[in-house]
This record gives sequence, structure tokens and C-alpha cells, in this order.
Amino acid sequence: MVVNVVECFGGVRRAKGLVVIIDVFRAFSLACYAVENGATDYLAVGDVELARNLAAETNGILVGERDCVRIEGFDYGNSPAEIEHVDFTGRTMIHTTSAGTQGLVGVADADEVLTGAFVNASALVEYIKARKPDVVTLVAMGSGGVMRAQEDMMCAMYLKNELEGYPNSFETLKTFLEGVDSAEKFFDPSKEFAPERDFELCMALDRFDFVLKATPHEDGGVRLEPIHVPTA
Repeated sequence: MVVNVVECFGGVRRAKGLVVIIDVFRAFSLACYAVENGATDYLAVGDVELARNLAAETNGILVGERDCVRIEGFDYGNSPAEIEHVDFTGRTMIHTTSAGTQGLVGVADADEVLTGAFVNASALVEYIKARKPDVVTLVAMGSGGVMRAQEDMMCAMYLKNELEGYPNSFETLKTFLEGVDSAEKFFDPSKEFAPERDFELCMALDRFDFVLKATPHEDGGVRLEPIHVPTA
């Protein structure tokens, strides 16, 4: 198994084999919480108008951001804390973000596509090991898909180390990430769109025992399907 780490939209375009699109702060952490809270059908899209159209067709819940802020008219922003205790049972969720969902819909040459975050890291590792792909591409989406974000790169390296049998120190990593530029918003009371609770929820290592697999949706975007994975 060859494990490659690439970044941003350029990396999306080069991704091959089993591809993991990583967005820790906050898209694919939120996605896991929403699925755990009962979202029955989960559609990730790149385009805001497509999101609105799909929501109108399905009576779906609109979730998403541009420049970290909730999109006008959407039900929720991209904050895990905002939806942490919301019951989505039986509802369709349509999610669009500046980086993560763009990466999902931009992959063109993959055998399989998963979302990536710390909250389901062990499930991802065990799933990939069971699948035994020749090539794994870990895509650290970064800020807006154009600039490195340390949390996504650190998550990619964490997954790579786990897959290749090298040691990790998550507590050291978490302490480091508290001080990076992309985490500043969580500790700034004026940034109401990014509560401090989001940082803790995004850094809740191995909280979920499933991966989210992306498959094309007939009306655009991708559908995320949870697959539960036995972990040690």
C-alpha cells in the first residue's frame, strides 16, 4: 500500500486510488455528528444554488458556509456545536462548504472516496486496511481549498502514520493545533459563527465508529453513506 499526502484543490485533481478528502475544521467533523444524529440522506454539494434546489425538492435541511459564515437562508452554518443536539431523524441534509464539499465533488479519478477527520480516524484506518488498496491518497483540503491548514495536514499525517505503523501523539498534536491560525476563530468571542465548543468537537478523536463514503448523486453532488467499522 502506497500512501500519498497531497493538498488543496491541486491535490484533489491528482488524487488516485482510495481517496480521503480531509476537512477537520469543520465540514467532515460536522458530517459525522449530523449522521450520528439521524440524518437519513446526506448530500454534499459544491454549488449554493444546487443546494437550495435539492433542499426544495426533498424538504431538506440546508447546512453550510462561505468564508466560515452561514450562508444566507440556510438552516445551519458549518458549526458542529450548532447541530450537536439536533435530532435529524428521517431528514435529508444538504451540505455545502468552501473546501471540504468542493473537494468531494472535484475528485475525478478515484476508485473510492471517503471523508476524513479526527473524529472517525480509527474507523478510517481500519476500513482502509480491510480494503487493501494499492494506492491511498490523503487530501488535506486546507483553508478554502487554496492554502495549507495545519489541522488538515496533521490529520493526513496522523492517518498515514497509523496506516504505516508509525507512532502518533494525539495530545501533543491537539495542543499544537490550539495555537494555529485556523483555530484562532474558535477562541475569539466576536466570531459567533465558530464557538469554542467547535474546537473540542472537531478534536474528539475516534468519537465515531463509521466512515462516510461518497458516491455520485444523480442530481449533482455526492451522497455520503455511513459504513460502520469494527475498531480495536
